[in-house]
Amino acid sequence: MKTPLALALMLSVGACAASDSDSTSRSFASEHGPVEVSTVATGLEHPWGLAFLPDGRMLVTERPGRLRIVDAGGNLSEPLAGLPEVWARGQGGLLDVAVDPDFASTPWVYFSFSEPGEGGAGTSVGRGKLAGNALEDVEIIFRQAPKLDAGQHFGSRLVFDREGRLYVTSGDRGNWDNPQLLDKGQGKIFRINKDGSIPADNPYVGRDDANPAIWSYGHRNVQGAALHPGTGKLWQTEHGARGGDELNIPEPGKNYGWPVITLGVNYSGAPIGSGTQEMEGMEQPIHHWTPSIAPSGLAFYTAERFPAWQGDLFVGALAFQRVVRLELEGDKVVTEEPLLVDLGERIRDVRQGPDGYLYLLTDDAKGEILRIGLGSKD
Repeated sequence: MKTPLALALMLSVGACAASDSDSTSRSFASEHGPVEVSTVATGLEHPWGLAFLPDGRMLVTERPGRLRIVDAGGNLSEPLAGLPEVWARGQGGLLDVAVDPDFASTPWVYFSFSEPGEGGAGTSVGRGKLAGNALEDVEIIFRQAPKLDAGQHFGSRLVFDREGRLYVTSGDRGNWDNPQLLDKGQGKIFRINKDGSIPADNPYVGRDDANPAIWSYGHRNVQGAALHPGTGKLWQTEHGARGGDELNIPEPGKNYGWPVITLGVNYSGAPIGSGTQEMEGMEQPIHHWTPSIAPSGLAFYTAERFPAWQGDLFVGALAFQRVVRLELEGDKVVTEEPLLVDLGERIRDVRQGPDGYLYLLTDDAKGEILRIGLGSKD
């Protein structure tokens, strides 16, 4: 017998599929056949993060500071009440959103945002219990410190691991010193418990000279992150400067080099840091892009709906306005295919939906939620 939650999910996904004929549909060529693109929702101002609720509805953030619910018909709710003040300047604003893995019993919604405070702003993480069209019992569980008066490179993605630990990615905020300093919060990936406390097995627990929430460091601006479906490890993408965008599998306590080493150069063409691409004690990416594609959302495809995509990694690209499909053999990228090149949209987020389709957010003042899948080669 199906549970009420399972029935609700089936109804929601069915309603979503039934609405296909009402949405704008376009087709783009790919190696495995036409990629069909349908518009699910419109009218979003610079949407940033997307997460699915257990009943199939979507949560979507808008960078100016709004969180909305999107139903199966693509209808947007009014902005949810209860969010804290958001520092919506430059690249800052309301960023990612994630749903508690135990949402049925603990209906927490987690969100990352640029929080104002003494010194400027920093990437923070809050959570609240979803109740109707509001978040209740909202609390801030993580704060990047120090806050800086700069408008760029906040990160930030939120990913739960299999043990319910929460990874929080951040950016360097334009500061080239702090990513290498373990007592500073810029240019790091953090790992915390659901309530913001520190896991006892984090690599810098017990050190007086380091932030115990740090998982890895030496990052520039991590805007893509996803958990590998086989290994359970975190994979992430981050922006280089002019060239040198990276795909990494961040290991605990490892240094990923920024800004001492990089595969890119400064926007002026001048070298960055040491001017070298390798240095002992600093990690190399498993894949990189030069010129920069400006990678954002990241998703592994695990569903059965499109077997040709199973096991592939999908990367949203802002600067190159596309989705990049990566075929993998273990930890190695063996094939790269650009998709939706003619769509002409900055892709901010990529998520796999419960119906087996991929969902995209377009980064625009009139942003959209798009659904993509493979059509028949015939």
